[in-house]
Amino acid sequence: MSKVLKDVIDANKAYVQNFGTKKDLQLPPARQFAILTCMDARIDPAKMAGLSEGDAHVIRNAGGRASDDAIRSLVISYKLLGTKEWFVIHHTDCGMQLFTDDIMRGLLKKSLETSSIGSSGWVDHGHGPGSLEGQYVNFLPFKDLEESVVEDVQRIRGHHLVPKRIPIYGFVYDVKTGKLNQVSKAMEAGKV
Repeated sequence: MSKVLKDVIDANKAYVQNFGTKKDLQLPPARQFAILTCMDARIDPAKMAGLSEGDAHVIRNAGGRASDDAIRSLVISYKLLGTKEWFVIHHTDCGMQLFTDDIMRGLLKKSLETSSIGSSGWVDHGHGPGSLEGQYVNFLPFKDLEESVVEDVQRIRGHHLVPKRIPIYGFVYDVKTGKLNQVSKAMEAGKV
């Protein structure tokens, strides 16, 4: 058993011992909102937004992007579980700004091993075989942080399954301070 697996199993045993009244939480989120944010390990959505279990839906992916799957989750969130407001939260120092689709596709074509970034760019450490399947994936990288928030709010707002009555807020989370900073253009795009 790996150390990580053992640590997770041990932590879960301790968690179960103090689970208490959490068994009584309802399926719909109590505070009726959802957050779309990045999977970055430096972000703790519960602490960042003052959440307790059962408060809100948190949808995470690489970059906190409004992918088809993220929008699918948001639609389920409001249609079946009653969320009334949504937050799109990207963050400073995001790894999604460090590559392009072409770079990712090239790395995947060489091998499926983990790559690293150095002073001269990305380096693949594998010896193949790679995969051409990555050639058909849009990894949704971006260069301009605030503009990526605006794009995602606009993409969600413009989706045919998203009602215009749901406000969509756009923020950038600062990983050095913990502060949420409003993105004005995104807030305007997401207004009801």
